[in-house]
Amino acid sequence: MEPLLPTDPDGLLEELSLQVLKRSAALFGTVHPRSRGCIAELLRTMNSYYSNLIEGHHTHPIDIERALNKDFSVEPAKRTLQIESAAHIEVQREMEQRLAAEPNLKICSQDFLCWLHREFYARLAEDMRIIKGEHGETRVLIPGEIRVDQVKIGSHVAPAASALPAFLARFAERYAPERLRPAERLIAAAAAHHRLAWIHPFLDGNGRVIRLFSKAFLIGIGVDGHGLWAVSRGLARDRDAYLAALISADSDRRGDLDGRGNLSAKGLALFCEYYLRTMLDQIEFMASLLEVDVIERRINAYVKRAAIDGELPPEAGAVIGAAYLRGEISRGDASRLAGKSERYGNALVAKLLHAGLLRSESPKGVLLFHVPIRAVGYYFPRLYPAGVEEAVSG
Repeated sequence: MEPLLPTDPDGLLEELSLQVLKRSAALFGTVHPRSRGCIAELLRTMNSYYSNLIEGHHTHPIDIERALNKDFSVEPAKRTLQIESAAHIEVQREMEQRLAAEPNLKICSQDFLCWLHREFYARLAEDMRIIKGEHGETRVLIPGEIRVDQVKIGSHVAPAASALPAFLARFAERYAPERLRPAERLIAAAAAHHRLAWIHPFLDGNGRVIRLFSKAFLIGIGVDGHGLWAVSRGLARDRDAYLAALISADSDRRGDLDGRGNLSAKGLALFCEYYLRTMLDQIEFMASLLEVDVIERRINAYVKRAAIDGELPPEAGAVIGAAYLRGEISRGDASRLAGKSERYGNALVAKLLHAGLLRSESPKGVLLFHVPIRAVGYYFPRLYPAGVEEAVSG
């Protein structure tokens, strides 16, 4: 699978990496830490939605929200997709917590990759671990176990099962962030995404593990913007381009001017360019949504519509906006922001908590910004595809 890092003679990949670093850092500074947590949780759901979409599975965001509340459909097919989505979110959350608690965790190791796979499949029903082969045969997948069978994905014949430990050991050695120069790390994140897909270590679930691993890699090198953007949205918005980029990087070396490895150095460089540009596109997209004046205007537009329908008073916009900008507000602040009495403020707070537009960690605790699924299309338009967004916003 050499080369594991592309050559960059004109410095294009390094320049793209620097842009990603700068713009991700700038995005991080635009949102209060407590509000960042709310948006990161929202994007975990979005990440699950788009990761499923890449696999060819459409799980509506409303159904994902219901799954997180253990409200599963009676329709078997829809229930299966709900379980998959909830599992992805839960594993991502647990992964982020583990990375925070274990800063020296070897994220490129076989152990960590198997942990991701095991945690995901352990959350699925047993019948969801039965894998059908191309000739109708069935095999039972064991969570966290590397495959013992030969597999072919499209035209790509993955490495023999007996060789997987050697490939994964080389993968862990070359891509370990601590062994890379700072300028190489983002390029390595892109290259590792492809090379792990090329290795195809598991019987099934490789795509989900790869995308979770890529998220872990970005967290590990400090470039994930604390959950304020996600590359999966960009990959899924043009799934064909993503799959074509992966396939192109599978190519064998094309002559003496195409590196010295077994695989095409040019193909890997083109995939890394594609991946870095996709990251940059998603950072810029989220930056446009999180501009302070823009999000305040959208919050007020949502409240205005709710006021017309008799669901909220117009003063609610100032309270929600303050919670977003300040990260938290006291219950007493609500009446002052609304310009009303304490009694009115208490009633308004109760209404906003019930509607999910604010949340609190205790009955008398401070008030925090929150985004219920029906407000997503107003606060953060285009987070989901148009038809899905309209259904979410009702």
